[in-house]
Amino acid sequence: MAAVAGRGSGPRGAALAISTVADIIRAHGVERGTAPAIDFEGDTISFGELHRRSSQVARGLEAAGVGAQDHVAFIDKNGPAYFEVLFGAAKINAVTVGVNWRLAPAEMAYIVNDARAKAVVVGPEFVPHLEKIEADLETVVVILVLGDHPRYTRYETWREAQPDRDPGAASAPDDVALQLYTSGTTGLPKGAMITNENFFGLLDRIGGPWRFGSDSVNLCAMPMFHIAGSGWSLVGMFHGCLSVVMRDVDPARILELIASRRVTNALLVPAVIQFLLATPGVEETDYSSLHTVVYGASPITDTVLAQAMRTFGCDFIQVYGLTETTGAIVQLEAWDHDQETRPHLLRSCGKPYPWVELRVVDPEGRDCEPGVVGELWVRSRQNMKGYWNQAAETAKTITPDGWLRTGDAGYVDSDGYVFLHDRVKDMIVSGGENIYPAEVENALMRHPEIADVAVIGVPDERWGETVKAVVVLGPESALSETEIIAFAREHLGRFKCPTSIDFAATLPRNPSGKLLKRELREPYWAGRERLIG
Repeated sequence: MAAVAGRGSGPRGAALAISTVADIIRAHGVERGTAPAIDFEGDTISFGELHRRSSQVARGLEAAGVGAQDHVAFIDKNGPAYFEVLFGAAKINAVTVGVNWRLAPAEMAYIVNDARAKAVVVGPEFVPHLEKIEADLETVVVILVLGDHPRYTRYETWREAQPDRDPGAASAPDDVALQLYTSGTTGLPKGAMITNENFFGLLDRIGGPWRFGSDSVNLCAMPMFHIAGSGWSLVGMFHGCLSVVMRDVDPARILELIASRRVTNALLVPAVIQFLLATPGVEETDYSSLHTVVYGASPITDTVLAQAMRTFGCDFIQVYGLTETTGAIVQLEAWDHDQETRPHLLRSCGKPYPWVELRVVDPEGRDCEPGVVGELWVRSRQNMKGYWNQAAETAKTITPDGWLRTGDAGYVDSDGYVFLHDRVKDMIVSGGENIYPAEVENALMRHPEIADVAVIGVPDERWGETVKAVVVLGPESALSETEIIAFAREHLGRFKCPTSIDFAATLPRNPSGKLLKRELREPYWAGRERLIG
């Protein structure tokens, strides 16, 4: 597939000699220095200015003793400083660690210490967290705070005191550029090491499928500590387009920016799409500039997807991927979103990219036949280097011949389309029957009075596990447990249907919108052993 977007004249990686993360800003900063790179809260920063600032950051980090493949932690919401640090660290072949700012202070300290970070950059909202953990930071030699503070060094003042000449440090394809921590739904977070090679397994190929060019306007709303934030943003920057960066996800502001900034490309997780559809003014917003919405990271119901396609009136592309695969590896094309002739494909996440190998494997390691559910294994240049400082966990995840075990259950049909069922560990085994929560959730979400739902397995003396649905009702709904179970039985085999319903105001989700099923299961399994996952 072409590396240049179908719209506009985005540069090819080869033409600008871009082969590392640092090269992205070096190339555009020199050759297209006056072109706008970032629009943030009304201010615009050119590629040349971003190149200058990131060189200053590189020089400052270098002077503080940060060297090749050392780690620099970043704790703040989205903003230009993140890209200054990301590119600045890359210019000295150091590694940026995006820290989830939603974590508790002790959890932040765990990640900073696990990464053995030498420097940490902290946003003003998180200084109270810093004050609680500063004494526990084991390897940090420089602390920088965005904005004024009576005790800590001001990041902006520190940056402007540095020379702005690019250090020009070389980095190899196998050198790590970014370390992102997995959400930790099964234990302590693990640092996925993403290399230059991993990024360029995607960046120089994906512009065509996602319709990127230098004249694109890319909405960057997802948090940068997630691959959906950093990876998506780097795709746009690789192609030299303007990135409209949002500090945080704000549905009303997203609608405003799409219209006022003439956004062409956006990546939105299903939870955000759902919020947008419920935002006042969604029907009146001007979407005429918007040509591509990429969505993924968590399941989407048929109902929500159909409503979104009608509302936004643009191409929708579904992607499937992991932090460990540097993001997208499977794509459902816009032309596969045909609700009339092939509606079943809306439940698929698409086909693997031509450069991605995908297998469906049974518990004995044998390849499954088409239509048979197993675990998805993938192999490509995008597969992470491994988990930082966790050789045993890396060996569990990546086979000696390079296959990455995703932990996701699914199947491939006879036409090559991938259908996800669930995380293998989320599968419910009831009386010997395998039940995939996503199938049950999709059926329940067809009810107009159900706003959100999570399906989990809970202990059952007779069947081992039984199905429970945790339901968020829509406004003013008085739907009962009996009515919900009866509705499920109209759409699903009886063995798949919930035997009990809990009601909740909200469901726990991680920043990418994935349901935290472990958190929902814990109260029911306390003191018991769950036989799967």
